[in-house]
Amino acid sequence: MIDLLRRYPLPVIVLAQLFGTSLWFSVNGVWLSLSGELGLTETDLGRLTLAVQAGFIVGTLTIAVTGLADRFGASRIFAVSSLLGALVNGGFVFAAHLPPLDFLLRFATGLCLAGIYPLGMKMVIAWTPKYAGAALAWLVGMLTLGTALPHLMRGATFGLPWELPLLVASVLALAGGAMVFLLGDGPHLPKSSGPIPLSQGLAALRIPRFRAVAGGYFGHMWELYAFWTLTPLLIGRELQRLGADDGLIPWLAFAVIGIGAAGCIGGGRLSRTKGSEWVAWRALMLSGTVCLVYPWLSGLSPVLLIALLFVWGLAVVADSPQFSALAAATAPRESVGSSLAVMNAVGFGLTLPAIWLTSGLWGDLGVWVALLLVPGPVFGLWSLGRAKA
Repeated sequence: MIDLLRRYPLPVIVLAQLFGTSLWFSVNGVWLSLSGELGLTETDLGRLTLAVQAGFIVGTLTIAVTGLADRFGASRIFAVSSLLGALVNGGFVFAAHLPPLDFLLRFATGLCLAGIYPLGMKMVIAWTPKYAGAALAWLVGMLTLGTALPHLMRGATFGLPWELPLLVASVLALAGGAMVFLLGDGPHLPKSSGPIPLSQGLAALRIPRFRAVAGGYFGHMWELYAFWTLTPLLIGRELQRLGADDGLIPWLAFAVIGIGAAGCIGGGRLSRTKGSEWVAWRALMLSGTVCLVYPWLSGLSPVLLIALLFVWGLAVVADSPQFSALAAATAPRESVGSSLAVMNAVGFGLTLPAIWLTSGLWGDLGVWVALLLVPGPVFGLWSLGRAKA
């Protein structure tokens, strides 16, 4: 078994990433049933989503500044994080009606995800250093599919208790953790640098080109997770106008979010000939344009608006791996890890107010909350444009 896994390390890591990140939006995937049963609102959805984001930020910075991955090995951190993530995600089943315990369990889920997603990137470099660039696009694609997966599981179990998809996500995370644990760290694991002083990462922001790329990433992140949070609500609105069955919401939400994986992989291929900056600029421009016009087109046919959501879902994450590649290429060689840790922490930090605003104001503004996300792509394009200067 171990020999078989080590013969195909990249597919193993990518699949484990898909399984592990299914924990991220596991509650969002069952929200329709959960909120109906417990009388929760869109504000509660935002609160629980924020908890995961906050936990991920804290976990990422903790792993970076303590050097845990160097001390214990990336595969072990990944496996333990998957195990603990599966447990706290399953625990939500018993605490969904018990605030603030529900918030704390989702925060703990975010902490565990910090040991899954970033560590998967490190393992790719350790196992397939020659293909790290292409693999990064696959990893972000799997993060996207992992985010969408709970919606698919809810669609497949619609009419059954909402607890079932959450427990399935936990089982998948356990499977992913076991696969990575058996695979191990890889023969090309970068030498340990010990704990990372974040001052080095902050120093990278003094470099004009890195600062311009980071600004593009920050604008992208303002839009991305808020859009993913809003996706079931936007789809639900159009299905209600059509008079269609609510059971279609999770299926369409999976498709709209999941199509972003194709955007990541397609963007990765384009970047080989056009360059990462070319791909990032056009993906951010397209998603920002859809974000801007969507509310103004809200009176059009629901079918057309759902089609537009697919375009938005395709473009909104396609630039993510390209921003990471650009940042890694422009950061000082001696502090690439700390530079990316700071950039990711700030980027995920920006998802907090974006999710809070859009989910909290959905009941009052409806589709017009999309305009609150427009400043993200606008700022990102302006900042990325400075990298060309």
